[in-house]
Amino acid sequence: MIGCTYGSFFQVTVAGGSYQEGLVTHIQGVPSGIPVLEEEIYFDLLQRKPGQGELSSPRREPDIPVIYTGLNAADTMTGFHNEGYTNGTPLTILIPNLDRHFEHIEQYRATNRTPRPGHASYASYQKYGQWDDSIGAGIFSGRYTATIVAAGTVAKKILLDHGVEIFAFVREAAGVAMEDIDYDTIRDRVAAFKKVRRDMDPVYNLVYREGRITPGMRFVEKISVLAEIEKMVPDIKRKPLTEKETAALAEQGLHPVLNCPHLESARSMYDKIIAVRDSGDSSGGIVEVVARGVPAGIGEPVFSKLDGELGRMMSIGTVKAVEIGAGVSVKNMTGSQSNDQMFMKNGKVSFSSNNSGGITGGLSTGQDIVARLAIKPTPTIAKPQKTIDKVALSDAELAAVTRRDPTIVSRVWPVAEAFMAIVILDQMIINIAHQEMRKKYDR
Repeated sequence: MIGCTYGSFFQVTVAGGSYQEGLVTHIQGVPSGIPVLEEEIYFDLLQRKPGQGELSSPRREPDIPVIYTGLNAADTMTGFHNEGYTNGTPLTILIPNLDRHFEHIEQYRATNRTPRPGHASYASYQKYGQWDDSIGAGIFSGRYTATIVAAGTVAKKILLDHGVEIFAFVREAAGVAMEDIDYDTIRDRVAAFKKVRRDMDPVYNLVYREGRITPGMRFVEKISVLAEIEKMVPDIKRKPLTEKETAALAEQGLHPVLNCPHLESARSMYDKIIAVRDSGDSSGGIVEVVARGVPAGIGEPVFSKLDGELGRMMSIGTVKAVEIGAGVSVKNMTGSQSNDQMFMKNGKVSFSSNNSGGITGGLSTGQDIVARLAIKPTPTIAKPQKTIDKVALSDAELAAVTRRDPTIVSRVWPVAEAFMAIVILDQMIINIAHQEMRKKYDR
């Protein structure tokens, strides 16, 4: 299988499947000298993982990452303090599957001849035949997005050291659109939401706060811990919030399970998602992702334009459209309305608007880079659907019996953050190399 690698200088390759032993992220191009902790990677992984409430599948994968290669195992010389820092070799992150049980595999086996409409199961069978990894949809499952999030954690860490921050949130869900608020408020509430998720997460407390896995442990020691946690998975549950805790979150403008930074909008979204779920159906929405601090001139002409590269976020499962800035609404604008007119302010270039989403000619302008992702409804629903028997090539009917998400919107935003970070970091490294080589010829 090709197609599982992205990037030129910061190159990410992913592998694994929903019901294989686990997932793998392999990153080439990570600069040496960066401290990377598994706890940091888990902080991002827990934002997208399932089993965290009514808006996600009940599958309770802990998603505990194990860094396998790319870090110094100990201080390399007397007087050096480089244990746990990247050493320039490929960084490999393993994410074992710990919540895959035989009864769930049987459910997939019972329905795999009748592909879910809207899912990849028919097309992947046509491509790979009887060898198709169709248990849990294999690499076509949304589970594979954990690999992107893991790589994105590393990319975001490097970008932040260079003044670039990235945040994403739910802009629309189940037909309910968020009221507009400023990006400073959104950034702060997204950061607060992430910390709340961490503090509420029982796996974080079990593994990291209680010190079951610590930096410096050997791989075999970590795997031994994971084997014990696998036995505990059925009983690891997040405690429901008390009224007092819910009220405290509301005072911060936070919804307990939906990362929409406008609380009243989030409540309306949640109610609508649940109503659609209770009818046996699913819903979609819009995720918005923003990068701040990207310098002007990032991107390459023609086939590697920055907005074109960000369009690769279509690679995220369930994403059916990506728009930059004003996106499709530019069709109703005039040139004078669409153009982001420029002026000087305190010796710096400023813009009257950001309809371009921070990108013109495929190059960053120095403004916020803004992208919105259209997320389709979850294909797996609790309503009968017409399908076929893909082996016998006869008509059939399918009623979903597997575990499912009533919406994917609430879990895509961490993936969008990660994917944007991977793209922007790769393009920034290319640009820095170009600029450094050019300096010799500058007059």
